[in-house]
Amino acid sequence: MKNVFTRLLTSLAIVGLVGGAMAQNLVFPVGEDDRFSWGDLERFEALDLTGQTVEVFGPWLTVDEELVNSVFAYFEAATGAEVQYAGSDSFEQQIVIDVQAGSPPDLAVFPQPGLAADLAAQGALVPLGGELEQWTRDNYAAGDSWVSLGTYANENGEDDFYGFFYKVDVKSLVWYSPDNFADAGYEIPTTMEELIALSDQIVADGGTPWCIGLGSGDATG
Repeated sequence: MKNVFTRLLTSLAIVGLVGGAMAQNLVFPVGEDDRFSWGDLERFEALDLTGQTVEVFGPWLTVDEELVNSVFAYFEAATGAEVQYAGSDSFEQQIVIDVQAGSPPDLAVFPQPGLAADLAAQGALVPLGGELEQWTRDNYAAGDSWVSLGTYANENGEDDFYGFFYKVDVKSLVWYSPDNFADAGYEIPTTMEELIALSDQIVADGGTPWCIGLGSGDATG
């Protein structure tokens, strides 16, 4: 079985590559926007990958696909590689099929870490190595936590570093039920003080104001 070389992007992650965005269509002129670290791009320019193709498979479609292609175009411009990206709203099912068929992509963008951990346990992922693990630890805030999220047991039960987060979306910090609030006569707090007061009120009313989800099954791990 051909191994999948992953970088969790999450959702979970990947380092930038892709087709569809031609090298000449760079959104930001190189070196002319000080919001970017152009020195990082120069490191890629030291690589001559002309004639090589990198296959990337992930969940991004429509606007997200356009955005990531605009990033990946810089990799193509710097290295001369051709990157072919394919997105699917059935990524979780298709990546398993591709692995079982022996035809996985070079890079896989996992929306959530649980499935990546499952594939690592099957020996279907290639570890990224200690150097990239240390880079993640040094360059990410709370680096040890991010490394842990990309570290899974391999087919021998030994932990390896398989992925780093490239794009993280905070969907919501607090979820609540509007119907329950309406029934109880609660108003949505707009300050921390109001939030604490509401929590105390829910306890006084005999309720439990908070719960925390530590996982949602196989998807998140």
